[in-house]
Amino acid sequence: MSLKPLAFRMRPRTIDEIIGQEHLVGEGKIIHRMVKAKQLSSMILYGPPGIGKTSIASAIAGSTKFAFRMLNAVTNNKKDMEVVAAEAKMSGKVILLLDEVHRLDKGKQDFLLPHLENGSIVLIGATTSNPYHAINPAIRSRCQIFELKPLSPEEIIISLKRALKDDERGLGSYQVNITDEALTHLATASNGDVRSSLNALELAVISSEKSDDGVVTIDLATAEECIQKKSFSHDRDGDAHYDVISAFQKSIRGSDVNAALHYLGRLIEAGDLQSISRRLLVIAYEDIGLASPQAGARTLAAIETAERIGFPEARIPLANAVIELCLSPKSNSAILAIDAAIADIRKGVSGEVPDHLKDAHYKGAKELGRGNNYLYPHDYENGWVKQQYLPNNIKNKTYYDPKRTGKFEQGLYTVYQNLRNRK
Repeated sequence: MSLKPLAFRMRPRTIDEIIGQEHLVGEGKIIHRMVKAKQLSSMILYGPPGIGKTSIASAIAGSTKFAFRMLNAVTNNKKDMEVVAAEAKMSGKVILLLDEVHRLDKGKQDFLLPHLENGSIVLIGATTSNPYHAINPAIRSRCQIFELKPLSPEEIIISLKRALKDDERGLGSYQVNITDEALTHLATASNGDVRSSLNALELAVISSEKSDDGVVTIDLATAEECIQKKSFSHDRDGDAHYDVISAFQKSIRGSDVNAALHYLGRLIEAGDLQSISRRLLVIAYEDIGLASPQAGARTLAAIETAERIGFPEARIPLANAVIELCLSPKSNSAILAIDAAIADIRKGVSGEVPDHLKDAHYKGAKELGRGNNYLYPHDYENGWVKQQYLPNNIKNKTYYDPKRTGKFEQGLYTVYQNLRNRK
């Protein structure tokens, strides 16, 4: 049997063998149409590891019969690209799968660009990073950008069953009896990574003893051993990380406790206490804010406890904080108010500080009119006196618009309206 892993051996040879990614390779979809017409344009495929970026590239080459070469933007040098370009000149067209295309340096990029322009090299760039953030615009503008999605468990099961039946490239030479529970576990524990599922299946088959009649039996326990736990993990500089954090905050803002706990769990599994802590504090002041001011202090206490005790116990105070923030009344009045003020300042909507508010704690200030006619609020009934504080040209500007979603801010609203009426 080949020493190459099962996932490598089972890569689709034509576009019709691809499992999943129907939005791109299904009948009538964009990549399927390109291949059928043999009119390929350079493209960037991005998405999580193990979901078929290389498979699609090799299938395109197999379906079109164009020469196919694989390089890595980091480990392969410019000379390797020159070899591909020379082959393209001889044959007329080469499909180049360039892995980690987001790491392409300027020298390699400058070399590739004219070959992409004349169509002799069809670039298929593969990356786990969002190309709109990570890839140089010069390359990006010459490529179609396609996002690949993790495969569903049902799609992975199709791939596993295909591998079990394939005599040439798969495990068809074995007599395998695999339980439905084991198959389902291999398909679900990989979180959409078909490569991980296939390689775990192969490990299960070749490491299990045959029965007297030559049958290899794979049960749930064996499957669990071979794939272990495909823990939720992601590159902390990658899209998955920021997508989960975004969903985490939006779920709390939307008061969905169960969704928020799910995303908290994913961040905990990634071991990212720092991001959890920072985001919870932001949420406490941005989304709950003045509707429940003590939520901020309690959130900080929960975070400090979590940091002191560490994982796995840290999950407990963090869960307490998340549940409270989810079910607290919400108010974004403070962030809206300060952002409106900053926006005016950046647009030049400002003005000179009124003389009566200027610093008067130095010799000669009085002669300059600094602090003159300032009314000290504590000298007046209820600690308030009518007085202008904003610059003249924006003296009637309003930034704060109170919410009335929590008792505390309802009280602030009453005070605020009374003061505005007195002005």
